Amino acid sequence: MPAQPPSEYVATLCEMLAPLGDVRVRRMFGGYGLSIDGLTFALIADEILYFKADDVNRASFAELGLEPFRPMPDKPTTLSYYPPPDSAFDDRDELLPWARSGFEAALRAAAKKAAKAKRT
Repeated sequence: MPAQPPSEYVATLCEMLAPLGDVRVRRMFGGYGLSIDGLTFALIADEILYFKADDVNRASFAELGLEPFRPMPDKPTTLSYYPPPDSAFDDRDELLPWARSGFEAALRAAAKKAAKAKRT
């Protein structure tokens, strides 16, 4: 059975994010994961885009009152992925820095994981 094609929303986002590199989309948990070079830097759930956040870039999301992704809306559990401001969807030049910060968070997480693996 062929994979269900991404929605128009997902396709549009991939076009907007193309300057970052070869954006790959894969189904995950009822939504999509976006990755570059095998590193997941964004999630799409219920047609909402979320970028990866860590201690370095989380404050820029929180300062705007943006809430982290809740995989189950009725539970307090959150993942460290935040949506960009709504205005970013109107302008690629505004969206790309948010996306880049998500990709940089993914790079830092991969480097930290590699360093930890090297120590053990």
